[in-house]
Amino acid sequence: MRRRVVVTGIGCITPIGNSVEETWASLREGKVGIGNITHFDASEFPTTFAAEVKNFDLANYVDDPKAFEFAGRNIRFAIGAAQQAVQDSGLLEGEFDPASFGVYLGAGEGQQDFQLFMQMIAQSNRDGEFDFDAFTRAGLQMLNPKVEIEQEPNMPAGHLASLFNAQGPNLNCLTACAASSQAIGEATEIIRQGDADIMLSGGSHSMIHPFGVTGFNLLTALSTRNESPQTASRPFDKDRDGFVLGEGAGMLILEEYEHARKRGAHIYGEIAGYGSTADAYRITDIHPEGRGAVRCIQRALSDASLNTDQIDYINAHGTSTLVNDKVETMAIKQALGENSKSTPVSSTKSMMGHLIAAAGSVEAIICLLSMRDNLLPCTMNYETPDPDCDLDYVPNAARDAEVNRTLSNSFGFGGQNVTLVFSSLDN
Repeated sequence: MRRRVVVTGIGCITPIGNSVEETWASLREGKVGIGNITHFDASEFPTTFAAEVKNFDLANYVDDPKAFEFAGRNIRFAIGAAQQAVQDSGLLEGEFDPASFGVYLGAGEGQQDFQLFMQMIAQSNRDGEFDFDAFTRAGLQMLNPKVEIEQEPNMPAGHLASLFNAQGPNLNCLTACAASSQAIGEATEIIRQGDADIMLSGGSHSMIHPFGVTGFNLLTALSTRNESPQTASRPFDKDRDGFVLGEGAGMLILEEYEHARKRGAHIYGEIAGYGSTADAYRITDIHPEGRGAVRCIQRALSDASLNTDQIDYINAHGTSTLVNDKVETMAIKQALGENSKSTPVSSTKSMMGHLIAAAGSVEAIICLLSMRDNLLPCTMNYETPDPDCDLDYVPNAARDAEVNRTLSNSFGFGGQNVTLVFSSLDN
């Protein structure tokens, strides 16, 4: 028999709350955390708004915030969410084997120093010609190596290992929007096969900077509803025009079931199923028939040994782009068949935007809370039905329901797909 994996601690930093309960309260109320960009002057960009984390102070989570003075927002968010999760788990109140405690994140790159980079380029321009030697000299003079190294995607996992003495496996994957869901799935496999008893897993990301917004604008992926940011993220609505860029972090303590039970840990639920596929289609586009997404959902259900009528709620990838929402709806219908008509689906990105690499881990936490409180979070801003999106999207208001098993989809750019299935221990 394979080892069972449960969740014993959760933590998050999001645009609608700097803790799990604050975020969950906002979701229950349908609170939207989207507004004009304040991180930089975006007034001349096609998209001038995003879902920013607000009032975050690292000093609330660590004794010596100066130790992280060169760290970007992604690292700071990761530390804040991880501190919450570890404290929630009660791990530090007892003893554990550091060698059996690992870290697996789906964390994105850190803040890009746009102003300094552009200054270097400007200084290297000689009569309309780019002088690479001058650019290199400017970089050696102007760049701070401590800042530069903190931008690497592996740094959040390294910092967390040091903070919590996690001497087990330490990994990071960056598979676009599926990254932190994949990290949770792979961390589950590490525990299942006996290479660790405890894994700190999740993701952290912030792309709300000029490079990030420019890139997504060039891909025409972002909403340009500048006159009404609060209603811009409208998954599955006929008038959707793109996603809203968000930032934040979600962290979970995964633990082998007997290990957790032996120490009397509170258990939020079991990670019952994990599926992962690739569309193998295009660099940014998903397959129009959702072939990878369908197989991904099917694999997760098979891994969990569940039938299609046993899922009580689906937290959709639901980005609010024309193609994603249509194809995800198609994939859910193909994977669940007739049962898709009676299975509620919602996208919490309608309230907190798209946290990119961190999205899946925060949505995994939402699935666990949905089971804890028997509540379905809603899809905000759903006003005009789309014939291509014809499922129950729990529009505009949270709904009470019995929730014992949940499914979370994360479908990333380039057709990278991950589905996670969570189950309460009462089933």
